Amino acid sequence: MSASDVPSGGATGTRQVGRLRLDLLGIYLNDHLAGATVGTNRARYLAHATRGTPISEALAPIAREIAQDRRSLLDIMARLGVPARQYKVWAGRAAELAGRLKSNGSLVRRSPLTTVVELELLRLGVEGKAAGWRTLRPLAGTDGRLDPRQLDHLLERADRQLRTLEEIRFRRSQEVFRDLG
Repeated sequence: MSASDVPSGGATGTRQVGRLRLDLLGIYLNDHLAGATVGTNRARYLAHATRGTPISEALAPIAREIAQDRRSLLDIMARLGVPARQYKVWAGRAAELAGRLKSNGSLVRRSPLTTVVELELLRLGVEGKAAGWRTLRPLAGTDGRLDPRQLDHLLERADRQLRTLEEIRFRRSQEVFRDLG
């Protein structure tokens, strides 16, 4: 779904006018902030763990963009007057660290499977981020604190990140699961 495919109103397509429910939007955005914290840390970790490989070369710019997208979310929250809930940020950090402890078939070193699973998780995170931008985009039509051009840019970037992550994930999965010997 591109930015132009985002619905402009409710289920009937009518444009909804009114003030934002900042109580609910605040919870929603803080949940996305927790997810963005996980995604930022996971992307950096994966780029570092695969350094010196084509995966890292392709992933490093995406990791930087994911961190920029998290900062964009914080900026949007600030413009809306939504405070960042630090307990959710810390929960996101703890979840990302705990995710590193998952079983991968190898106790001492990284399993080839680890990179495939981490790329899939990262891709899911970027899909969630894109859903958040798609949710905010129609609200920009009724609240001047939201910049429609910024949201369009963030959506386009998420779409590009998804395509790149899927290319990397698919290539790596084929390398891992095919016996090329």
